[in-house]
Amino acid sequence: MLHGNGNHEVFENLRLELRRGCLSLAVLSQLRTERYGYTLRKALAEQGLEIDEGTLYPLLRRLESQGLLTSVWREEEKRNKRFYRLSPAGKQVLKQLGAEWQQINSSLEEIL
Repeated sequence: MLHGNGNHEVFENLRLELRRGCLSLAVLSQLRTERYGYTLRKALAEQGLEIDEGTLYPLLRRLESQGLLTSVWREEEKRNKRFYRLSPAGKQVLKQLGAEWQQINSSLEEIL
């Protein structure tokens, strides 16, 4: 049986695990439109999903290395910024993940 602090630690680990998958799905869906990191963070935060830079940039790099995103460096407001968008494979995976999410979500609604 878990008590006090141990319980909190278990909750935190499970929360992060749950959040990790959700963040990938949220980031992919936001990148149907090209964005750079800051505007992506802002868009997610406006919809109630806060994500810090230390989480976002490694996630973007991972999604790109998996072939789901493409990125280009461009100068904007006299600064070089890296713009990300879904690749064709990313569009396909987003569609599949979205359907999977709908199914899991509706099952969980029933269960909970």
